[in-house]
Amino acid sequence: MPLIADPNSPGHRVIAEPSPRRVRVAFNGETVAESEHMLLVHETGLLPVYYFPRGDVRMAHLVPTDHGTHCPYKGDASYWTVTVGDRSAKNAAWGYEAPIEEAVAIAGHIAFYWDRMDHWYEEDEEIVVHARDPYSRVDVVGSSRAVSVILGGEEVAATRRALFLYETGLPTRYYIPREDVAMDRLVPSETQTRCPYKGIASYYSARVGDRVYRDIVWTYPEPIPECSRIKDTLCFFNERVDEILVGGQPVPKVRTKWSED
Repeated sequence: MPLIADPNSPGHRVIAEPSPRRVRVAFNGETVAESEHMLLVHETGLLPVYYFPRGDVRMAHLVPTDHGTHCPYKGDASYWTVTVGDRSAKNAAWGYEAPIEEAVAIAGHIAFYWDRMDHWYEEDEEIVVHARDPYSRVDVVGSSRAVSVILGGEEVAATRRALFLYETGLPTRYYIPREDVAMDRLVPSETQTRCPYKGIASYYSARVGDRVYRDIVWTYPEPIPECSRIKDTLCFFNERVDEILVGGQPVPKVRTKWSED
């Protein structure tokens, strides 16, 4: 269901579509919204956002504020502070009460800033970071091709048992069994990140010669069930190692947000 195609920005799209998933959001131990009639809104350059029908939001927990913003593709947004018990999240919810004509589908709906709420659930499973995009796909495929990782001029991993992980919009990642990695070069880090499609990642820094490469390797000790095959394997940032060879050929480097200047 396209919302708008601005003639001045032909490459920008905003699409709202019904989602079949029951979604719940919690704050300070209380459910503040729960619905089986969600809209998932996709906008060029932004992460997908869930919009709840106003009737499925517990408005007693929402207090309107004077804050407002304008979007040329949707209209003027109103904001609410979410308050439950002794905690408040200022301007944590927004909605377009009178959107522009092309965006009428989101009228009567309210969205929440993901990181200002405590927990999000699709059906009964908690999801993290942002709403899962049904058009993003993660495939894990085993390969017998030779994969080696060169860092600081040294080979720090070599395998014919890598798992190739293909994720929409990202470069191929190569997950390598620990037995095929020079673990004596790696130092556990306290860094953790979360991925809505894979789970919680832990990191290692690598020491090669006199240089330390911070958080250059990651692993998923307990990945979500859909990516269980990558459990405890290790993956190096292609953007930050000297090179990764697959079948003896260097993998082209793609610039991403993880690249170093």
